[in-house]
Amino acid sequence: MDGLSLLTITVLAVFVGFEVVSKVSSTLHTPLMSGANAIHGIILVGAIIVAGQAADIWVLVIALLAVVLATANLVGGFVVTDRMLEMFHGRRRPPSDVNPVGKAGRAAEGRRP
Repeated sequence: MDGLSLLTITVLAVFVGFEVVSKVSSTLHTPLMSGANAIHGIILVGAIIVAGQAADIWVLVIALLAVVLATANLVGGFVVTDRMLEMFHGRRRPPSDVNPVGKAGRAAEGRRP
């Protein structure tokens, strides 16, 4: 495949990806993107394989750059997923603030004879 065909496929993939991601609602964007970043580990494996078989110095440099970027994207995906899951747990009160009767209970106790 020649370079022009590869460039055409890349440009079309960018347009299709932009259109698909822009149609996703904002509530689903974070879970989908964090999952996609975690799947990005496949690219990390491919970059490691290419770096291991590189005979030319430029191929090795680009493969190592791909390893670094894929690792950053993979770790970022897990960090975003962790933050997203923390949002579903809600806030926990410290044990000293917990009052088994509660404010309404204390007010009700004050009104009792």
